Amino acid sequence: MGAVYGPGVHAFSPLTRRAALGLTAAAVPLAAAAPASAAATVVGGARLAREGIQVSGATGLPKKLTASAWIVADHDSGEVLASYDAHRRLAPASTLKMLFADTVLTKFHRTDRHKVTAAELADIPAGSSLVGIKPGITYTVEQLWQGVFLRSGNDAVHVLAHMNGGVAKTVAEMQARAEDLQALDTHVVSPDGFDHKGQLSSAYDLTLFARHGLKNADFRAYCHTRTAQFPAGGKKTFQIQNTDRLLTGAWGVKTYDGLIGVKNGFTSNAGNTFTGAATRGGRTLLVTVMHPTSGYNAVYEETAALLDWGFTKGSSAKAVGTLVRPLSEGGARTTPTRKAARAAAGAPGAPAGSPSAWRLLEGAGGTVVVLAGGVWALRRRLRGSGGRHAG
Repeated sequence: MGAVYGPGVHAFSPLTRRAALGLTAAAVPLAAAAPASAAATVVGGARLAREGIQVSGATGLPKKLTASAWIVADHDSGEVLASYDAHRRLAPASTLKMLFADTVLTKFHRTDRHKVTAAELADIPAGSSLVGIKPGITYTVEQLWQGVFLRSGNDAVHVLAHMNGGVAKTVAEMQARAEDLQALDTHVVSPDGFDHKGQLSSAYDLTLFARHGLKNADFRAYCHTRTAQFPAGGKKTFQIQNTDRLLTGAWGVKTYDGLIGVKNGFTSNAGNTFTGAATRGGRTLLVTVMHPTSGYNAVYEETAALLDWGFTKGSSAKAVGTLVRPLSEGGARTTPTRKAARAAAGAPGAPAGSPSAWRLLEGAGGTVVVLAGGVWALRRRLRGSGGRHAG
């Protein structure tokens, strides 16, 4: 793979950055008001707010699951077959890019062309995973989305966000989209999933994002693409590879038969996160795994084990919940109670001040680029060192 490009990052205070990213611009608050007559108090069903494993009518769940939260659901029916702390709010890392795609993907045609400017790359957080976009080069929208899905490139995300009217506008639209999807555990701070205080989601919400995205043919094609040629300037290109190890078989992970995608992520704060979809025997399952505590490949191994269970012993499982429909598609609005909201909150991942809490190191064996970013970047390096490469 060709060398990635690292634009300079301006120094700024954390408060200024939050304002720039549109924390106050979110279109709908997390606890949006709903009609008092709404019957449901937990999105997807009351059992999904309970602690611990939720399963009914089936046995044989994998024994060695270390994830902080996980969910197995039927893509077509929306039935949740089993879950563990499905609504626990955790840092999502680059799995949040699924929501970014749900929000922005349909706004541009894949053949549209865009010449990148330096300004569009100036606000990428230091330490970001990059696909290698350079100012002055013209890219198709398809190539930009390949950069998002295959390499989890924050540079591609920021270019598309600027094409969409800016980062703050995109953050606000993502929050509004999350509200429409009834992903009420999700709070968006940045469009790329980078570690920021308060940026949270849940296994349930990430599964909603994947299910919604897979309805779009382009989304489905991008997350299933293993390799692509990416512009390097002039007539030169370099190959980029998908960082989803269940799709590619990289780093000792066995490819999963029938895998569609969808999106993986890693930061030192979030740990590993992954949402995968696979089809076997005419049935499509969705699995989300967040923050496993053991093993370099644990997020993929535990996802594969849960998919295996879903396609075999899980076929007899009775639903313990459901993936709700978007409000814009006639879904019934849910009004979580304070008790349900507290139960979902859980522990939001590693404390912001803990070692490595703000250092992003993403990508499956790809180049991890740490950009020089002035005083803010220096502060980050002092606060966070020793993050491991993963994706």
